[in-house]
Amino acid sequence: MLATEILDYYRQGMEEERLKAAVGRLEQLRTWEIIERHLPPAPARVLDVGGGTGVYALPLAGRGYQVHLIDPVPLHVERARALSESAPAPLASAEVGDARQLHAADAAFDVVLLFGPLYHLIERRDRVTALAEARRVLVPGGLVMSAHISRFASACDGIQEGALRQPAFAAIVDRDLTDGVHHNPTKRPEWFTTAYFHRPEEIRLEIEEAGLTFHKLLAVEGPGWMNRDLDPWLENDVERERLFQVLRRLETEPTLIGMSAHLLAIAHR
Repeated sequence: MLATEILDYYRQGMEEERLKAAVGRLEQLRTWEIIERHLPPAPARVLDVGGGTGVYALPLAGRGYQVHLIDPVPLHVERARALSESAPAPLASAEVGDARQLHAADAAFDVVLLFGPLYHLIERRDRVTALAEARRVLVPGGLVMSAHISRFASACDGIQEGALRQPAFAAIVDRDLTDGVHHNPTKRPEWFTTAYFHRPEEIRLEIEEAGLTFHKLLAVEGPGWMNRDLDPWLENDVERERLFQVLRRLETEPTLIGMSAHLLAIAHR
């Protein structure tokens, strides 16, 4: 089970809306771009672990993939089921579950998405267990895409938004930078909830410890999330592509990768 404060945070139902504007919108658009580059063709079998309300699962089902969604938050699963029922191409299933103990057969999927679980597993052994479970349910050669929050995300965010001027947020950032464990005793939802923030170099080690073959690590937003007026930029097709061309060139740049809020790892069984 996830910690109570994590479940309480997601029970507020903010995650679906977060990805529709500003920085969240950039995150989603760039994540889609990376997904499209790496996914095998439909009708591959996809297990979306920590899939929330189906933000990625439902569009993938619409593209002909056979998608099963698992999430630890009952509210998310209920919402995903409701959206699936009215979708032209429904999910194959949507169930409450834990990334560390998947109720799926060995070698049952071609792709496993982990776009959230590794944020909220504070202990390394739990993250490695979740990655090993992803490996177990994959066919040989199957793809794992895992999302991670950068160790430096809260520091960058605190500078960008000015929250670092507040002693309470500065204390949170100090711990994040020290050991990667993000705790928010203030309960202010804009300061997130209990999570683990990775140093980029840790990610490959955890993936390989789980028995997976690491391929590459990509910066999702890169430095693009430093802009405070993203929506008009993302609305303009030509200007958005200009931004994305730069972000693609920087997505594997080792001297900059840690300043991206989110990192996406590509690995295979």
